[in-house]
Amino acid sequence: MREGEGADPDDPVLGDVVISLETAARQAAERGHSTARELQILLVHGLLHLMGHDHETDRGRMRRLESAWRRRLGLPHGLIERSRP
Repeated sequence: MREGEGADPDDPVLGDVVISLETAARQAAERGHSTARELQILLVHGLLHLMGHDHETDRGRMRRLESAWRRRLGLPHGLIERSRP
């Protein structure tokens, strides 16, 4: 969060999502889809983290939410599915 933001309940700022365009382009090429599509996948994942979800500790809640949003948006597998063995 930026200094002075987020403390007021009427302030809609939760924080920032930072995505490396270079990394997104590389990952998109590895997965055979566009950089724009990869940015959408990364943004959904980042927004869920910004909302307080943590896929490493929440017993699958973030995975389920990410999956639901990906289906709604017509996106391929997200980051959580990619990291599963």
